[in-house]
Amino acid sequence: MNLEAVRAIYMFEMARTMRTLLQSVVSPVISTSLYFVVFGSAIGSRMAEIEGVPYGAFIVPGLMMLTLLTQSISNAAFAIYFPRFTGTIFELLSAPVSPFEIVLGYVGAAATKSVVLGLIILATASLFVPLEIKHPFWMLGFLVLTAFTFALFGFIIGIWADGFERLQVIPLLVITPLTFLGGTFYSLDMLPPAWRTVTLFNPVVYLVSGFRWSFFGISDVAVGLSLAMTLGFLALCLGACTWMFRTGYRLKS
Repeated sequence: MNLEAVRAIYMFEMARTMRTLLQSVVSPVISTSLYFVVFGSAIGSRMAEIEGVPYGAFIVPGLMMLTLLTQSISNAAFAIYFPRFTGTIFELLSAPVSPFEIVLGYVGAAATKSVVLGLIILATASLFVPLEIKHPFWMLGFLVLTAFTFALFGFIIGIWADGFERLQVIPLLVITPLTFLGGTFYSLDMLPPAWRTVTLFNPVVYLVSGFRWSFFGISDVAVGLSLAMTLGFLALCLGACTWMFRTGYRLKS
């Protein structure tokens, strides 16, 4: 493996984050803090506990997952789309760098940024609500696995998109609504049976549920199923990415 090439791509993307620190880090943290103020403090103080967990603390994993998904996708999608837009992607494709090394550099940088952002949001949340993480190892595991999986998904979107508008279509019109409807602000047990069944078809439910279990030891679905769904989506994204490089889909034209 050409580790120098992977390192060069990775460091370039991390340096770009430092140049856009306000947009990349500060803005998502401020937005998430407003969620804690409105839902955690204002509304949460008027709501009963959910399965023994204060409402303000209950929504922390969901809000972290909301930010993690959107930021992982956006960071990776823009990272690969910009070289396509400027034409520098051909220099990268002609270099002695394998597709795996290209993906590892871009996706690794996007996942790293998302994980750091998630940890910053976690630290910010602790200022608003008391938090106790029962399974810290699993929390970090879900955090890294989800960030890497959806960064890979964003990489695919960046190759698929033929304009800046399409970069935002799936994160804004698909991922964000699915996250809001995936148990971010509520437990599935609070829903009528029919709606609970419908909600189980939402893949984000399994991500939020598994992540919440790592915090409080409670979940809407089995933890093993949450992990299996995440790994399954990761495998699907890897397959799609492999096909794109093998066929040159929107990379060589």
